[in-house]
Amino acid sequence: MKTKKTVRLSAASKSFLLFAGCLVLAGCQNGKQTNAELLASHDYRYRHPIVITEEPETLDLPIGQNTRNLHGPIESTIAAFGAESRRKGNGSVEILVPSGGANEAAVHAVTGDIRHALQRGGVSRSRISTRTYAVQDPKAEAPIRLSYAAMQATAGPCGAWPKNIGGGIGENTEYENFGCATQSNLASMVDNPSDLLTPRASTPSDQARRAVVFENYRGGSDTTGTFTQGVGAEVSE
Repeated sequence: MKTKKTVRLSAASKSFLLFAGCLVLAGCQNGKQTNAELLASHDYRYRHPIVITEEPETLDLPIGQNTRNLHGPIESTIAAFGAESRRKGNGSVEILVPSGGANEAAVHAVTGDIRHALQRGGVSRSRISTRTYAVQDPKAEAPIRLSYAAMQATAGPCGAWPKNIGGGIGENTEYENFGCATQSNLASMVDNPSDLLTPRASTPSDQARRAVVFENYRGGSDTTGTFTQGVGAEVSE
């Protein structure tokens, strides 16, 4: 008959095993954190972030020596530039007038027309400022430059290949240039870069349409719009 042996651990042995177990668990936990940090550091959204900055948007207006007023397409172009300054910038436009050029008298004569054209584009009079810049060649016909600070989205230059695209041994990570083109295309295509920072405010509701829907609801009629499927469509045989 075999006797059953009982192994008893002393208090010191129990403490040692408990400490060793904590080290094993901590090692596993640290390994998970290290792996997560490794994956996060190789995320293309962190490696190639889209940055919102303010860059000057300019429009150069060539002015001849004999020009004394603006009219036609030039005024429409200036008005459109002013409208863009309100949509893409803060609505402030600066007029840079050349000083010391051959067309100095002409540019001073048309500055008032430029201000009026910007106001037609929606720019407030208090938002229009004028500044001069020196022209080195007195025989040159320097242009008038319109400028405003526009928000732009950029993702930085692409094409970095610092190491083998296969990655390191045992690392499940992407190569350095991964995702750069996608981020750059998104930054270039977005209509209003501020949309990447915060959503736009809701537009007002259609009062006329809401009145029609309420009236139909009160009368027990269908509140949805009329939609006929397949009108004018033919399936080729």
